[in-house]
Amino acid sequence: MIVKSVLIFDSGVGGLSVFQEVTKLMPEQHIIYAFDNAAFPYGELPDDVLVNRVCGMITALCAVHEISLVVIACNTASTLVLPPLRERLAVPVVGVVPAIKPAAAMSKSKKIGLLATPATVKRDYTQQLVRDFAPDCQVTMVGSTELVRMGEAKLRGVAVTTSVLESVLEPFIGQVDCVVLGCTHFPLLKPEIETVLGKTCVVVDSGLAIASRVACLLNEKGDLKASFEGKHPHWVFSSASVKDERALNQEMAKLGFSAITLAPIF
Repeated sequence: MIVKSVLIFDSGVGGLSVFQEVTKLMPEQHIIYAFDNAAFPYGELPDDVLVNRVCGMITALCAVHEISLVVIACNTASTLVLPPLRERLAVPVVGVVPAIKPAAAMSKSKKIGLLATPATVKRDYTQQLVRDFAPDCQVTMVGSTELVRMGEAKLRGVAVTTSVLESVLEPFIGQVDCVVLGCTHFPLLKPEIETVLGKTCVVVDSGLAIASRVACLLNEKGDLKASFEGKHPHWVFSSASVKDERALNQEMAKLGFSAITLAPIF
């Protein structure tokens, strides 16, 4: 049997929050994780550059590996690349959508927050999600690239600066009863975010919903049982060298990954 992998893609390590949910649900599924660290952070890229980089890197990886499904584990990228990427690939592509709908449903005060990248906050796609699924809610949106970098740093062993986190989250504190983490980097900071926001505020993200969708699609394709059953490490690729990233490699190894290697040229 040809063993197929699920490819999870992000600009940095934020997509590992999605990886963790996928492997909880499907512990035997082999994963290839790829991140475009040469262009990080995506929230600061022009739209056309972002689309070209994502499509180029993913199609290059799919050309040399047996991929059954692709996950774009980046909210910023998902708002732009899904249509052009699906045109290029013959396998399913799953994107990340901010959990506006469940947040609106669970909010008692009908005052919710969206914490995302500045690019995701300003996208028409995000505004449409609010109009479609939270028309009866007051939605406070905060865009932060600083917290994206903080999530990256935490995975490399750097302590989270509480004062910075409090400053970013200040518009939510005491004002909303539910905050949506609209960037896959932010669940890496979830314990610290929950501490700052307090027990009266629920923090939600899309990780479990994405994992459930992946499992459903793999089952439909008959690829759900096509796994390495833990006999091989997961693989990880980056677009730029990580030779000085000993701390990151150590953390990736704890998650079951081989050493980070350069992605195919795209």
